[in-house]
Amino acid sequence: MTVETSIWTWWQNALAGNFGPMHEGQPEQGYYRTRFKGAQWEPVAIWRGDDGEWLAMRGERMVDAAEAWNFCRTHPVSYEAYQKAIEGAGWDDEPPAPAMGHNLPDDPFEALKLEYEAEAEQALAFMKTPITTQDQADKAAIWSKRLAAIAKKATDLHKVEKQPHLDAGRDVDNKWRDLKDAPADLSKKLKRHMDAYLIEQQRIERERQRKAQEEADRKRREAEALAAQADVSDTAAQAEAERLQKEADKQEQAAQAKNAQAGRTGARVSLRTFVSARIVDYDKALKALSNHPEMKALVETLANRAVRAGVEIDGVERFEEQRAA
Repeated sequence: MTVETSIWTWWQNALAGNFGPMHEGQPEQGYYRTRFKGAQWEPVAIWRGDDGEWLAMRGERMVDAAEAWNFCRTHPVSYEAYQKAIEGAGWDDEPPAPAMGHNLPDDPFEALKLEYEAEAEQALAFMKTPITTQDQADKAAIWSKRLAAIAKKATDLHKVEKQPHLDAGRDVDNKWRDLKDAPADLSKKLKRHMDAYLIEQQRIERERQRKAQEEADRKRREAEALAAQADVSDTAAQAEAERLQKEADKQEQAAQAKNAQAGRTGARVSLRTFVSARIVDYDKALKALSNHPEMKALVETLANRAVRAGVEIDGVERFEEQRAA
């Protein structure tokens, strides 16, 4: 069939990136594609019939030409691409639709899981070869967006399913919070109320311990001196030395420290030692900790924050790299 060449001019120019004037409801003959939001591209053919009436086919069904034109006019495609799509081979720059069939599970989790597995199988196979064409790059970008949409949908569904549990958990937390926190806080305040008394008792105990140790040392010295001076045959002196030694041992035991405490078995409170750091030279502390992994991670976090805000820091340089995003 001979076709007037001029009727294809607008479409041919559009294919080359030169879009001419376009008016809503006024089609131009050619091949295009269109899609519903989130769906696959569908091939569209628009032509003028023998009687001058505009005709259009979207996929394998006839549609209103003026309406089809309104949605496809900015997406012209070559005849070869149109023909390939009509035959079911898809588009070179579009990932194939995941083959999941029509009998998807009613459970949103299971349905989305199947959708992801179908997409992942094809995407992983696609990634086994490097990207060398624009169509392949476009396909990868679209695939990335489709997978990100699955991730977002999973996040939303997860939130919807989990929200009642979070709300119920918060209700339980709110119910018990005061009854948990108030007694615990008052218990700690009572212990702090005892601190001064127990510290004073500990001071008294240490003083008693010091005096007891001094007495034990004195008696031991007396016993040692008496034993050194006594004749081997002087049993009375030897016995006195042994008595003094035993008293010294008893006094030594009495000198052992006894921790200041209060309460009774099962409710005993005593002084305990809590260790914490007090920084007396910040620069030296920073230098000593400079190779600690956590310090390095913190410095890197703060440096990234500063660089992104345009702030210059000694010892830090701005580093840029390009990644697909």
